[in-house]
Amino acid sequence: MRYDLVIFDNDGVLVDSEPISNRVLAEYLTELGHPTSYEESVRDFMGGAVHRIHDLVWERTGRRLPGEFDDVFHSRVFEAFQRELHAVKGVSEVLDTLKTESVPFCVASSGSHQRIRVALRKTGLYERFAEHTIFSSQDVNRGKPAPDLFLHAAAAMGVDPQRCVVIEDSPLGVQAARAAGMRTLGFTGMTEPSALASAHSLFAEMTELPSLLYR
Repeated sequence: MRYDLVIFDNDGVLVDSEPISNRVLAEYLTELGHPTSYEESVRDFMGGAVHRIHDLVWERTGRRLPGEFDDVFHSRVFEAFQRELHAVKGVSEVLDTLKTESVPFCVASSGSHQRIRVALRKTGLYERFAEHTIFSSQDVNRGKPAPDLFLHAAAAMGVDPQRCVVIEDSPLGVQAARAAGMRTLGFTGMTEPSALASAHSLFAEMTELPSLLYR
């Protein structure tokens, strides 16, 4: 099947940011008196928007995170990105193939617009995405696992949700894509396959993706 739109998640799919951001998040939450391991950060927050951090901390402890939390967290993440961030191996070639084949694609991420652009610019992927093809959870009322972001991206790109395929690496993202009625391909580059079991297909290397898009 040839899809009319390929929707990429950003963190962990286009750029290898998940290990960086979850390490920074675990360290910062622990510093604030909410002991969190890297593994717990990945389990609880990977794929979600920043408001999920606030919500879960409040739910579990009855304490609010400080007002400057978002700014400090993002500042620390962006500093780490400048030192460590890379594009996911093979994703540049995938994007080039889609462009050659005239297959439209976009990015729909739980990250802020600033975070998406910082990451894409640092890794040299920014020029592959027109501004109108970059979508953030800031654009909708509900982030993943709600389907709103993917449905918004499809509507903005003028494509029926059933003609879209989503490339995701988090359980929250897979849940959101399925709720949107879209085919979902789970990238297991850093995620246990069992965590993405509800995706329609799984793949571990970006070199596998082009063939999956035409099954």
